[in-house]
Amino acid sequence: MSSEVLKIAIPAILVLAVVLVAGYFIIRYMRGSIKITLAKNSFNEGEQITGSFELTTRKEIDGNRLYVMLVGKEVTKERRGDKTRTHTREIYRDELTIEEAKTFPSGQTMNYDFQLATPSSAGPDFLSSPLGKTLKVGMEMLGGRRSYLRWIVEVRLDAKGVDLASRKKITVNMSKIT
Repeated sequence: MSSEVLKIAIPAILVLAVVLVAGYFIIRYMRGSIKITLAKNSFNEGEQITGSFELTTRKEIDGNRLYVMLVGKEVTKERRGDKTRTHTREIYRDELTIEEAKTFPSGQTMNYDFQLATPSSAGPDFLSSPLGKTLKVGMEMLGGRRSYLRWIVEVRLDAKGVDLASRKKITVNMSKIT
């Protein structure tokens, strides 16, 4: 390929990508929105997360499932020389179904309450779980590696077409594993 073609093709591809991403979010916004409210944003292990969310529909939505989830991800930053690499993997997920398959009418605002429990290290199988292993490795960190846990509460309306979703970052304080 000549350099002239590349000068035109690369910006065109970038513009197309931006238009597609913007289009997705516009379509999602036109369908409706979800707003999460939590009593607080920091929790200890085994504590209940109490919250609510408001689902607003702008168009009729054929929902497959409406659910709330607590997701924990291990984020590891590894430094080699002057480069830093970040790896993320999901190590914990707890889901609570609020509504099964249902058609949500347009122009409605619905409020839902929920409770999810944060994980606890008190259980006998905890150290063999992915979360337990991650915490144990985190306590035995090696030289250039740094790991931490990122927690989110997410509400999702799994629907035909584009889903509606909202998330909130939270902190879960886990006991140290020795």
